[in-house]
Amino acid sequence: MSDATEREAPEADADAWEQACAEDLAAEQARRRAQYGPPPGSAAEELRKLVDAVSEKLSGLQAPLLGAVAQGAVEQTLKQVVREAKAVVEPVIERNPDVFDHLAAAGSELLAAYRSAVEGQESRWTRGEDRKDDGPSAGEHIDLD
Repeated sequence: MSDATEREAPEADADAWEQACAEDLAAEQARRRAQYGPPPGSAAEELRKLVDAVSEKLSGLQAPLLGAVAQGAVEQTLKQVVREAKAVVEPVIERNPDVFDHLAAAGSELLAAYRSAVEGQESRWTRGEDRKDDGPSAGEHIDLD
């Protein structure tokens, strides 16, 4: 190529690749939201939702065997318990939202480790390794060490 043709070539937009990737990502996120619904929130948001759902369920409980007076007393007690639980949980969530994300991640890791240990033990049992006499009994302890 000569210098003349190099100068005539249009300059590529420096942000074109970044913009195209951002557009593709936005389109993929919209497609997933349409297919699967909105993604779950943080662990703190999910805990708030859980507390709200439990409080709604508790407030909707009715004891058919109790009389009207006892029913009212039970409802008041449940409402008080729910208010107290929310009063305890909300400040903790507000002060430490990242803690719940870390706890959720740690719980996932612990579950994966446990699943791996159990699957490993099961595969040894099915291959015939690690058997004592007749094999493992129904109540035998799984050694996770």
